[in-house]
Amino acid sequence: MKSLRTPHSENKLVQQCLEGDAAAWEEIVRVYHGRIYNLAYRYSRNAALSEDLTQEIFLKVYQSLSSFRPEVGSLINWLLKVSRNLIIDHYRQSRKMQSAGGSDIIDQLDFGDTRQKDAFNVVEKEQTARLVWECLAALTPELREAVILRDLEELTYQEIEQILRVPEGTVKSRINRGRIELAKVVYRRKSRLGAQEMQ
Repeated sequence: MKSLRTPHSENKLVQQCLEGDAAAWEEIVRVYHGRIYNLAYRYSRNAALSEDLTQEIFLKVYQSLSSFRPEVGSLINWLLKVSRNLIIDHYRQSRKMQSAGGSDIIDQLDFGDTRQKDAFNVVEKEQTARLVWECLAALTPELREAVILRDLEELTYQEIEQILRVPEGTVKSRINRGRIELAKVVYRRKSRLGAQEMQ
């Protein structure tokens, strides 16, 4: 869910933080904690690690708050950009510690609504989620990231452009190509599973 704050109120809040207003900083954390945590959880699928990453991200945000430029984009976009960079750094460091052939980050992403009420629906959703994430793993990192930001994070093209630092046309192209490739992989995977069930 996007913040209902206006750019003016965001800028004022940031300025108050820079002036040492602890209440303003607490307000930023309160308003954006859920969004940052959700992003971290998509990349880690681990609640404890996601909370640690969220705290690390907010520490980084606090330390670099003076670099926020409202004329460049909204506060949430800047927060997501900082978050993405830190999460990717964390992922790269963790991969260096893994043995060769370690699982890709996409294998750990969470896809699906955790608020399901019916047990059957939960299982069905989890199976679908697993299939989608396995198929997403077959995409190139550029296409995969574009699809995640657009279809899972539900960001606008302009927001993705700011986060990835590529032209909007490139963003749209990556999303379209990613969706097409994902559909192909899903189709092939389902066909293969169907053939195995018939044997």
